[in-house]
Amino acid sequence: MPLFSARWVTVLVLIAVVAGVFLFCEYLIYFPTILQCAWPQIGAVRAGEEAAHGLPAAAAAAAAAAAGSSSAPLRAMVLSDTHLLGAVGGHWFDKLRREWQMERAFQTALWLLRPEMVFILGDIFDEGKWSSAKDWDEDVRRFNRIFRHSTDTELVVLVGNHDIGFHFEMDWFKLQRFERVFNATSTRIVTKKGINFLLVNSVALHGDGCPICLSVEKELIKLSRDLNCSLQSSGSTRDSCEGSHSYPPTPPIMLQHYPLYRVSDAGCTGEDAAPPEERHLLFREKYDVLSKESSQRLLQWFKPRLILSGHTHSGCEVLHDNKYPEISVPSFNWRNRNNPSFILASFSAGGYSLSKCFLPEESTVIAVYCSAGACLLFLFTAHCLWIKGLLQCLSLIGKHKPL
Repeated sequence: MPLFSARWVTVLVLIAVVAGVFLFCEYLIYFPTILQCAWPQIGAVRAGEEAAHGLPAAAAAAAAAAAGSSSAPLRAMVLSDTHLLGAVGGHWFDKLRREWQMERAFQTALWLLRPEMVFILGDIFDEGKWSSAKDWDEDVRRFNRIFRHSTDTELVVLVGNHDIGFHFEMDWFKLQRFERVFNATSTRIVTKKGINFLLVNSVALHGDGCPICLSVEKELIKLSRDLNCSLQSSGSTRDSCEGSHSYPPTPPIMLQHYPLYRVSDAGCTGEDAAPPEERHLLFREKYDVLSKESSQRLLQWFKPRLILSGHTHSGCEVLHDNKYPEISVPSFNWRNRNNPSFILASFSAGGYSLSKCFLPEESTVIAVYCSAGACLLFLFTAHCLWIKGLLQCLSLIGKHKPL
């Protein structure tokens, strides 16, 4: 009877250890990791910084007054390239694993950090460029489950090349299907707390006169005029802005899927940059990055104080024309990198501050599973040897019982 009980105790201990390791690796691990992240503080705006961003001091003061000088900064999470696997190229286990990881990471971040806005910089889906109506509806259903959020958080989604296809695959049907799901045009300005966020459909910026490209460029020119008119204060200038839409007088935060033109990632550093062997690979215009022409037009039209982009799946910081900073946001999907991350951003009418929040590395999770498995194997082997030795001892005692 004691031997029988010892076996059951061992089985229960093994089950408890396996369940504990699984619970930690699949659920609890996200809490201590994300708890290390914190919202960045916005420092005082340096003298002359407004002019560097094309913002006159009077306009900066007006923007601050419009937003409310005592209001707290706007807190926003920025992530990119979630690449929800589709019905064609996605293995069921890979799909299950990656979506569970993203769901737990996102929901834990929402619960611990409570952002007011969340931006996803395109490539929401992996197969939106060719998915059927049925597969598209299924992908959207899974997206809504993974990235569910309360009404206190505003989710803003940008379009990427995997959502509607590269430029040569893009058409009105796929673009309008995307816009209907996310209830907004793919190129627009979102304003919150006196801060202008310019959302750009960068897939349509090839400049070859395609119908969608012409429509997007026309909208960008109109938005540029509206923003520039909002920044002007003189009466003579205002006369030429008759009929323009009024925005808070502050340069925009520009968000898009493709990065602006850069030769390569050679100047990128940090633990989430591209691997050293890939950093010197030359980028292809209109495929890896926007063309030089399109990039310069966006900078001239909008003079953004910050650009946030995705697409490369790696992190990078670039300064365009020595005054326009761009941050490339890495992929949020463990399928694309071992150490996904997202940006925590604090925005005000006169400044901003960014910090990066890394998620658990998949290699760490695998190491925990392997270590736990090795320990369980050792304990199980030791226990079996102990049982075997105990049985042998009892057998010997039985054979040598006194008459």
